[in-house]
Order: sequence, then structure tokens, then C-alpha cells
Amino acid sequence: MNEEKRKAIQALKTSKGQIEGIIKMIEEGRYCIDISNQMVAAQSLLKKANLLILKQHLNHCVKDAFLSDNGDEKVDEIIGLLSKLLKD
Repeated sequence: MNEEKRKAIQALKTSKGQIEGIIKMIEEGRYCIDISNQMVAAQSLLKKANLLILKQHLNHCVKDAFLSDNGDEKVDEIIGLLSKLLKD
């Protein structure tokens, strides 16, 4: 497993803990702004993990596809994903 994937897993595990904490905060009736701040932090970690996975994909899968002369499909996949990301 490469470094990007290891870092992505760590970010996802951390966000999992944050999400479990957010659920507990809601169940305990904690202050809404505090809950929302924790949600923003969890979203940030998910975005970080996503970028790490995309970096890994570009550095390995896409690079290999171009070296094998079939990179067009990988470019289309990236464009499709970027379209989804930019809708937010």
C-alpha cells in the first residue's frame, strides 16, 4: 500500500471517530453550532482523503494508462468526477 492510501485511511478513520462523536453530541442535545463545527471538520477530513486517493490514482492508474496508450478513458473518468465535485 502506498503513502497516499495510508494517509487516506488515517484521515477516514479520524473522520469516522468525529462522525461518531457528532452523533453522540446530537443525542446529548449539545449546542448546534458546536455540532456544525464538528461536521465541518469531518467534511474537511473526507475531502483530504478524497484528494489523497485521487493523487494516487493520477500518479499510478492514469500514468500507467497513458504509458499503455489508453489514457483517454482515464481522462474521461477524471472529468466525470470533477464535474460531480464542482457541483457542490
